[in-house]
Amino acid sequence: MTATPAIDALDLAALLCSRVCHDLISPVGAIVNGLEVYEEDNDEETKTFALELIKKSARTASARLQFCRLAFGAAGSAGAEIDLGDAENMARGFIEDDKVKLTWNLPRLLLPKNRVKLLLNMLIVAAQTIPRGGTLVVDPEGTGPATSFRIMSRGPNSRVPPAIPGLLAGGDGDKPVDAHAIQPVYTGLLARSCGLAVTIAAEGDAVLTRAA
Repeated sequence: MTATPAIDALDLAALLCSRVCHDLISPVGAIVNGLEVYEEDNDEETKTFALELIKKSARTASARLQFCRLAFGAAGSAGAEIDLGDAENMARGFIEDDKVKLTWNLPRLLLPKNRVKLLLNMLIVAAQTIPRGGTLVVDPEGTGPATSFRIMSRGPNSRVPPAIPGLLAGGDGDKPVDAHAIQPVYTGLLARSCGLAVTIAAEGDAVLTRAA
């Protein structure tokens, strides 16, 4: 049986904040660069390009903020429930781009917030298995309030990063958790709070991430 990672509440909070900042720094930086170009360059074509960059980056930053608020935030009071339809909208805004497409086969229903947070964090983990892009297909396991999830990821060179299975299961209690490891560790913590365990394994040319 694996040990729970040696991480206290303050370290967990700090590492999750680092994780959120990592997702936001790229589009926010692009907005700043776009504004600088817009203000300093007098060429109309360049100004138009800069404005489009600002608009696109602002949309990306907004989508990532909304996703992170649900995936990592308090998401309402204790015992709150979240609509899977809302979760789908946020997941698409965060996950989908020119390289990654999401197929969402979950019914629209209310689930306890930690189960929905678990799903969103599983998507982040699953996306790491297709570094060159591909598809993520989300299916339900079970029905009603006990609904759980399975995500099949498929793409060129899809693979399971070596450290992730152990970190999902609880990791090595003798090793400190760093910013690179916090995502699967947090996903595992969410799963255990729901009475579930997350596994990840190759299945042919695809990778299955499953909570059960």
